Amino acid sequence: MSKRHLVAAFLTLATLAVLAPAASAQMPNDLFALGQGVGDTPDPATIQKPPAPPFAAAPRAKCGPGAKPEPDIQGRVPAGSGADGLQCNMALVSHQGVSGGFKVFRYIDNAGHECAFYDTALVFPANAFNLNASSLGVAVLDMANPAKPVQTDTLTEPAMLTPHESVALNEKRGLIAAVSGNPATYPGWVSIYDAHADCRHPVLQSSAPLARLGHESGFSEDGKTFYATGTAYKSITAIDVTDPKNPSVVWQGVEQSHGMSLSNDGNRAYLANPDVQYGDMIVLDTSEIQARKPNPHAREVSAITWDRVSIPQNTIPFTANGKPYVLEFDEYNASTLDPSGDPDMVGAGRIIDISDERKPKIVSNLRLQINEPAAHKQFSGDPGADGPANGGGQGYALHYCNIPTRVDPKIVACSFIVSGLRLFDISDLTKPKEIAYYVAPPQAKPENQGQASNYEMSQPAFIPERKEIWFSDATGGFYAVRVTNGAWPANATGGSGGPCLRPAKIGFKLHRIAGTRIVRVEAFVNGKRALKRSGTDIRRIELAGLTRTGKLNVRIVATHNTGSKVISTRSWDGCKKGKPTLQTVHHH
Repeated sequence: MSKRHLVAAFLTLATLAVLAPAASAQMPNDLFALGQGVGDTPDPATIQKPPAPPFAAAPRAKCGPGAKPEPDIQGRVPAGSGADGLQCNMALVSHQGVSGGFKVFRYIDNAGHECAFYDTALVFPANAFNLNASSLGVAVLDMANPAKPVQTDTLTEPAMLTPHESVALNEKRGLIAAVSGNPATYPGWVSIYDAHADCRHPVLQSSAPLARLGHESGFSEDGKTFYATGTAYKSITAIDVTDPKNPSVVWQGVEQSHGMSLSNDGNRAYLANPDVQYGDMIVLDTSEIQARKPNPHAREVSAITWDRVSIPQNTIPFTANGKPYVLEFDEYNASTLDPSGDPDMVGAGRIIDISDERKPKIVSNLRLQINEPAAHKQFSGDPGADGPANGGGQGYALHYCNIPTRVDPKIVACSFIVSGLRLFDISDLTKPKEIAYYVAPPQAKPENQGQASNYEMSQPAFIPERKEIWFSDATGGFYAVRVTNGAWPANATGGSGGPCLRPAKIGFKLHRIAGTRIVRVEAFVNGKRALKRSGTDIRRIELAGLTRTGKLNVRIVATHNTGSKVISTRSWDGCKKGKPTLQTVHHH
């Protein structure tokens, strides 16, 4: 990015931040009416605190060959122990960049290109003064060769320079959106890009002051509604992005939320509420917003809290054997926002049964041994372990989690900040167990106050067909790792958090009868002819514009110069390949 572009973007954001409190509420969508509470106030629900399973660390991973295991209790990284990194049932595939932020995404566009997107900075404008320019904006990587990522672009509209935790990807439409944010909240400038045609170079659709405030976000599964959340204030803005070049606000909610997720139909939102008094998860009825009713009204269906709650960060809904659940994860510890809170109470993660959405209940916890109060206190002197209590932003705590699919996920990957990337098997939802981990080589940088320690804050992305996980570290950049030693459960499939997507363009090597040439080819997709080609020696064809979800059947008829034919069929269900068939019809 040019210095001129950087200066212009910085001045735009700085002006918004300085003028916000005093500016007129007549600005777009009351953008500058900070904390004034203008908008729809959802009907409240009584906060429940149902009985929950005992707090206990998940069983520790059993490391196979090639491991460099942690030297002490689960999750602890003592000074000097991880100089070259620690790994258990994971191996490095590639590394790119020198800084990272809060989100990592994997996306395959309509042409079949595979890309990674990740924000590169924890806090703007501090990163703008970093001599290494790679800490600016959202990085775009071409992952055609996962072992050698190539940065092809950088998204540098205002919201992408300072998105905080708000960068969101809608896989169905290929839209990348963010709202400007910082550790508290920022005036809500929203920037939207489209990556569906060529993810290596996303195309800017719009960039404007649409939301009241920004920090985190949510995106409906249909890709038509982007929610900007203010976190420090009761402020949620729902933005219609059906036409991403002309987005419009459809709801201003007077409701507090850190991150949020939406049900598949968009009629429910699962809010991670960081309220200092309680801290809870809210199930919010968003059906009127989703239906685009005039003056939509939302209502709280339920609200649930738990012991050792710290700062609810975000949520992900999923189903297991047809039953609905939510994966919720807290960041930091109970004293981060509340000085009277216990600094050794770490919220970590949990799985919540919402089959009765009016009475959710916790079925299990996702924790490490170092997150338990006694151990957390005992080893608070480790590099990076003091966290927010002493001015840092780290700590032995959780920050983000992700699952590979919303339907029957078997694994969860979580960023445990100083403890690195951790992978859990949740085949039995009531008994999660750790199966692998990767602690990137720690580096001493200003971000971690010169203490060589991991600063792993990002929401990871899954690449199930290769058993890979992508993540970023604030002081180390982008990492791709592969799960090894058979630790990846055999039945764990899915995409990068949404539906598992296959490429929209697939190449086929044609089967030939020995001593002959293929002179004519016909290809049929789901029963309809999609290609007809003639030639003197055809060896390969390529089909483009294929659907990326659901069932796909391809039938290829290859006619040889002898008149004989080879008929091959290929099938997919989502991104899962079926067994190919081959039939030879000889010409007599």
